[in-house]
Parts: sequence; C-alpha cells; structure tokens
Amino acid sequence: MCGIVGAYTFQHSTFSITPHYIATMRETMAHRGPDGVGIYVSPDERIGLGQRRLAIIDLSATADQPMSNEDDSVWIVYNGEIYNHRVIRAELEALGGHRWKTDHSDTEMLIHAYEQWGVDFLHRLRGMFAIAIWDAGKRELFLARDRIGIKPLYYSLHHGRITFASEIKALLLDPDQPRTVNEEGLFHYLSFMTTPAPMTLFEGIHKLEAGTWLLARDDGTIRQERYWDVWDHTQPLTGVDENEIAERLIAELRESVHLHKESDVPVGVFLSGGIDSSTNTALFTETEDSGGVKTFSIGYTGDYASYKNEVDYARRMAQFAGADYYERLLSQDDVIDFIPRMVQLQDEPIADPVCVPVYYVSKLARDNGIKVCQVGEGSDELFFGYPWWQRALQERPLVGASIPRPLRSLALIGARWLGKDASLRYEWLRRSLIGQPTFWGGADVFTDTLKSHVLSPALRARFKGFSSWAAIEPIYQRFQSQAWEKTDLNWMSYIDLRLRLPELLLMRVDKMAMGVSLEGRVPFLDHKVVELAMSIPSAIKTRDHTLKYILKKAVRGVIPDEFIDRPKQGFGVPIQELFFDRLGENMRREVHNFARETNFLDAAYINHLFDRQLSQHTWLLYNFALWWREYIAGSPRPAAAPEMAAAGQ
Repeated sequence: MCGIVGAYTFQHSTFSITPHYIATMRETMAHRGPDGVGIYVSPDERIGLGQRRLAIIDLSATADQPMSNEDDSVWIVYNGEIYNHRVIRAELEALGGHRWKTDHSDTEMLIHAYEQWGVDFLHRLRGMFAIAIWDAGKRELFLARDRIGIKPLYYSLHHGRITFASEIKALLLDPDQPRTVNEEGLFHYLSFMTTPAPMTLFEGIHKLEAGTWLLARDDGTIRQERYWDVWDHTQPLTGVDENEIAERLIAELRESVHLHKESDVPVGVFLSGGIDSSTNTALFTETEDSGGVKTFSIGYTGDYASYKNEVDYARRMAQFAGADYYERLLSQDDVIDFIPRMVQLQDEPIADPVCVPVYYVSKLARDNGIKVCQVGEGSDELFFGYPWWQRALQERPLVGASIPRPLRSLALIGARWLGKDASLRYEWLRRSLIGQPTFWGGADVFTDTLKSHVLSPALRARFKGFSSWAAIEPIYQRFQSQAWEKTDLNWMSYIDLRLRLPELLLMRVDKMAMGVSLEGRVPFLDHKVVELAMSIPSAIKTRDHTLKYILKKAVRGVIPDEFIDRPKQGFGVPIQELFFDRLGENMRREVHNFARETNFLDAAYINHLFDRQLSQHTWLLYNFALWWREYIAGSPRPAAAPEMAAAGQ
C-alpha cells in the first residue's frame, strides 16, 4: 500500500524527467507512505517512477519500490494488496525461469506475473490495486486499476508526456499541468456528488476507470481496454434453492474475509454494529489467529434526530466476538475543524459528509497501532440494503410505462405549472417519458431541471439541452446488452458498481484512511463475492420486501439475531442539525462569496436553497466552493497532517 507517481516523455518531446521532478510530485503524498521512499529515472530521462511506501506485506527493504526484474528491463510501482500473491508466486516458481530477490513481496510477484503472462496476469489477481509497469524492451508504460475501483489512479496527457499518480495533487505539481475547472465535470458532479470516470473536476486530468488498463507507447499513442465487467463473470442461480444460495454466499464471504487478513502487520475492523461490519467482525474472529482483534467505532456527542448513535450496538458486537473495542464521540467542533483538511485530502470534491467520520475512525485506528482495517462498503449495493432503493422500486410503477403516456405528459405539465419541476419525482417522470431508467444511481442530488436554476447564466446557456444522462448512457447500454436479468434491481446494483462505489464511496475510504496512513480493505467487494452476488436472482434479494433478505439468511447464526433484525441505519453525519448551527452559517457565507467572485453559480438561487435548508444540496455546493479556493485559486501542497508525528509516523 502506498502512493505512486510517474511520468513518461514521448519520442517527439524534449522534456527531461529528473529525480527532482518526480520527488516534488511524490512528496505531496507523504501521508500515503511514511515507511519509505523510492525513485527510478531511466538513463535517457524519458521515464520516471516514484513511491511513498506504507509497509504491509514483506516489511524488508528488499520489497521497496520502484522495483525491477532481474535485468532491469521491467520496473513497477504499485498501490494496493494482492491477497492471493503466495498462490501465484508458487505457480510462477513451479514454472521456473524467474529469479527472486524478496521473501514474499506481492510487488515482485506482479513483475514476474507480467513477464510470464503479459497483461492477462490481471485476471489472476485477487485484490485491490493501481499498477504502473514500465517495459523498457517494448518502451511501453502499462497502467491498470482493479476490477471494482477500490484504489484510485489518475493520469494526464500534455506537452508530449503522460503523468500518473495516486492523487491529483501530485499531477498539479508538474510545471506545465493546466489547472482549470472541467465545466462538464461540474455539471455531472451536481448530480452524482462526484465526477464520473474518466472525468475529474480538473480539465485535462482523468481517472482510469475501474476494471480497465491503459497502454502508452513511445510514439504517444494511447490504448485503453476494459478487462473485467461483472456481467462477463456471472452464472445465473435460477432454479437454485435459496438455502443453497445462502450457504454459498456465507462460504464466499468467509473466504474473502480470511483473504483480506493477509498482512505482516495487525489488521483491525471498523465496527458500527450494523449487519455488514458485524458480519466482518464475526467472520474475522472465527479463526484461532484472530484473538483480541481491535475494532473501531465513531459516534457523536449529543442526540440528533437525523442520526442516532450506534456505538451501543458496536460495543455489544465487539463483546460477542471477543474483540477489543475502541470508540470516539465527535463534537460539532470536530466536524468543523476537519473541513479544511478534508478538502486537501479529497483532491476533488467528494460531497459525502461521511468523509468526516471515516477520517476520524481511521485516525482512531492509526493512533492505536493499526495500519490496516477491514470495512463494510459494498454490501448495500449488492444485496438490496437501502430503504431508499425500496421506495424507488415501489414508486417505479407510478411513473413508469404502466401509466398511459398521455397521463404522464399531463402530470409533467401540471407539476411544471405548479412549480414542482425541481423535485426528484418530476425528474423520474420526465426520464420515463423519454425512455430512460428513472434510477441514475444512489447519489442523485441536483436534477437536470434544478441545475438549470443553480448554474450561472453563462453555464446555463452552455448546457442548454444537455443532460447527465450522457455520463450514464454507456453504462446503461452495457447493462442492456450484457445483463442476464434486466431487472430494475440489477440496474440499480450495476450503476452503483460502475459509478457511485468506485468514484464516491470507495474514494472517500481511500482518501480519508490514507490521510492518516491507514489501509482500508473491503471484503464485500472481493470480485468473487461481487460475481456471486450479481448471479443471484432479484426475486430472492427482494423476497417479502425485506432489505438484504438473502444476506440476512446467510449470516443468521454467524451474528446474533438482534443485529440482523434491527432497522437499517447508515454510517452518517447529523448534517441537518449542524446546518442550523455554526456550520450552516459558514456554508452560506462561503458559497455566497464564491458565487459573487466566480461565474459558476447563480447567487440568488443559492440563497433560495439555503433558505429552504436543503442540507444535501448546499453541502455539495459548499464542497465545490472550498475545493475551488484550495486547488484552482490557491496552490496544491503536501497534505501531511501535524498529528502524524504524534502517532509515531
């Protein structure tokens, strides 16, 4: 686990890559790797690789990066963990022809796997990764991101070179990197709380999409390919008894949690007391080598109507599992004080307030000697876990094709006449009339109609007739052509697997946890678990309208019934209550000043949103305004936190 950076100058460019150039970009990510640093620059100064290391597997200096093969013809930097690295290494050793210089480094395994199988080595990996390989013989730079998008990888093409890094702030320190707002990215950000890959909010800087690789050649040509999509790996479980499905599911989860324990340093668990984190904890502690595992939980001081503390459930689950338990209760001051640091770590807005507790629970773990934690992301998206999904499925017939088209058209006209054209239900009706799915993902904040009000007149004119459907349509076409069961629920899971999970939920885990030099692992998103989950018929997942029906059946007996049957509560922030206090005053002032100083937003309509106390919408705008001041109007800088020294880093 680490932060990686690099650059490749194409043959027609005269730009020279120097150790200072790579080190300058690398040191913006010191928080990602306090355990070591490394640089490789080729003799001709055409390729440079850099890394900050967080040592997890094979802690020896021989496992440092950048790392090369026997004759220095292949070099690698990589961020992530390969949980089956020992199995692949054994296969390579049996094949022969490779000389090994480390005891059990997963990085060295990747080098020899690439030599042995070429780009197809990706299909053998079980883990999370962002990989960069320089093949000197072919003069090719190979970049790859893991199947689900657990680890980020950014790149930019400019001035005859390609640069890449784990964080955008590193790319911004290239002296020729333009630093301007991607206005189309902003348009989509307002919908999805993040920018959909391959876009970022920076013009000219891209995210490598989950499950894809990129190949850059010496002549400047770029090739990209998707190497994994879940629909290519499902085996429909139609006609299979649900008891058998539940048994297969718990067996796959048990194996995934076991694999995700692979480490040469202690591994902890984030524990909220919900079904997902409780399952992680219970499965983690089943084996004899798991005694005294440390679990970590976050709550809030005070009692808020919009968010009830779950720490009592977390304490009880830790006691049931025989785990050590640590918690921290956050105050309003903790939330407000963290916001500037949050903006630095995010690189581009991730407008989910859950970034706040994720950072603090990560810091709690790191302060207590833990470098790696398992987290529960992905379960809700795979197993029908959101009450809002349940409502969406129930309301779908009310706006769908079951209602005659003339009636839907009249309802749309009436809603517009009554001034209800900014509501999500209006947007669902509009989408159904033009043949689009009503569900555009678990983050669906500003509708296209609402954006026509909140954007400045200039952007309103630019995006007249444009829709964020442009970002969704390629994913929908893939769903329609490849999904074995084209149900609303499968679409909901698939769009979140392709957009919301990799670019919002997993991004917040990576950025906040790595901000304190902690690795987050997601057993529910092991690709084998994902492939099995997407092979389960929708009717079984939604049986009796019960959220997580099949998962609950699978884990009953693994965790106590009280954790299975209690009402769903997400990991959150009482942002609605904080909005009415000092945080709301700060937000209004910041966004209002931003709107006056720039030409992105309509200041009058922003005041209307604040007056209506729409906390989700205003939080999204607040994040954008803070990001602009930090990264567009200001300048990027290393994001290492003062408290890291106190944590022994």
